[in-house]
Amino acid sequence: MPYAPQKMDRQAVARLLGRFGQWLPRHGAGSPQDHLGEGVKEPERTQEHCLPNFAGGQHFFEYLLVVSLKKKHSGPDYEPTITYQFPKRENLLRGQQEEEERLLGAIPLFCFPDGNEWAPLTEYPRETFSFVLTNVDGSRKIGYCRRLLPAGRGPRLPEVYCIISCIGCFGLFSKILDEVEKRHQISVAVIYPFMQGLREAAFPAPGKTVTLKSFIPDSGTEFISLTRPLDSHLEHVDFSSLLHCLSFEQILQIFASAVLERRIIFLAEGLSTLSQCIHAAAALLYPFSWAHTYIPVVPESLLDTVCCPTPFMVGVQMRFREKVMESPMEEVLLVDLCEGTFLMSVGDEKHILPPKLQDDILDSLGHKIKELQTSEQINEHVSGPFVQFFVKTVGHYASYIKREANGQGHFQERAFYKALPSKANRRFVKKFVKTQLFSLFIQEAEKSKNPPAGYFQKKILEYEEQKKQKKSKEKTVK
Repeated sequence: MPYAPQKMDRQAVARLLGRFGQWLPRHGAGSPQDHLGEGVKEPERTQEHCLPNFAGGQHFFEYLLVVSLKKKHSGPDYEPTITYQFPKRENLLRGQQEEEERLLGAIPLFCFPDGNEWAPLTEYPRETFSFVLTNVDGSRKIGYCRRLLPAGRGPRLPEVYCIISCIGCFGLFSKILDEVEKRHQISVAVIYPFMQGLREAAFPAPGKTVTLKSFIPDSGTEFISLTRPLDSHLEHVDFSSLLHCLSFEQILQIFASAVLERRIIFLAEGLSTLSQCIHAAAALLYPFSWAHTYIPVVPESLLDTVCCPTPFMVGVQMRFREKVMESPMEEVLLVDLCEGTFLMSVGDEKHILPPKLQDDILDSLGHKIKELQTSEQINEHVSGPFVQFFVKTVGHYASYIKREANGQGHFQERAFYKALPSKANRRFVKKFVKTQLFSLFIQEAEKSKNPPAGYFQKKILEYEEQKKQKKSKEKTVK
């Protein structure tokens, strides 16, 4: 059942989040907890990547939905309602049916997070954004949304195409939304064969392509190719919006706040900007995962989330700026993406990270940035220095996991941070090891007999090899 905006206390927010699951970043790892009053806990489950690194072979999606605005029976307001659903599931068991009803009941709120006061429009810029829902059992679903005016003449209300999937691959799903939009302009009936073909196709492995054959009236048969990036650890993010809105120094301060699991609020006009920037900020934490409240675009009825005293990373539309500013918030970093400024901050953001490593990140970010052309190049350029930061500070973690005969590991925390030669690095790591970010990561490492063979491990090995070569050269010079 869709919601009308209303003033809610913390317990009400908690009940609402508890009813439909919690909205959190799932770039892979985590044992997220809902910290809004009556918390909802998930079972612990940690992986190297923020969104799971899907090997391929899974289904692309669970649902395609069209969410439209329908006039309420009383008053001038509208409420978002699902007007198209594919596939329609029948013969579900009672428990499955209840789960589906909860999921489908929550989705309209996130497709129209900006409230119910709408009027028919003749022009409306299309917006592509996403949201993440994590249920109390730990299962996670991502909503990929395209909001635009439907085909027609005269004033009309926007609607949202929403694809629900458990797979994190934003660029690829944006292309699928392009195809859905193109078919919907012709007829809803034309969407079905395309989505059915997509549903029957296996999700490709990194670097691989799946080709779909689709017939469109008056256009004939089309072949649509969907390709995953070879390096899949960044396929869920696009850093371009973050770079457009903020300076390197500001991005570094946001990263520092996130590393210490503080409260961060992003403000922007557009849903696309909010969604892309908050996903990008969370992706900077790779190989760690934000394990607290995470809502890329906070619906109006959940604005009291910003009063939560525990860590969160949320996006709020600029129209609600005054409500946010008037809310009783504890220490928070409030980021205005429109003006590229911090409206509120704790004050120590520039001093959280070791000075030498901060300089290294800023130097790397500024190096040849204007020469980059593709989104893949930009993503790798921005992510690289932050990955390198974690390589230099905690990349030696595997050497400080002591294993029993049965393979179970025990992390030697004190010896781990004492092994760092730099005092500034030691000071930072002493704080970082106490965060949930690090705890969840190290719990998984303790269970695994070998370090995960992912991108982070590759960078650790490269760094260790560089150190060996440097030592070897120094010995030769002597």
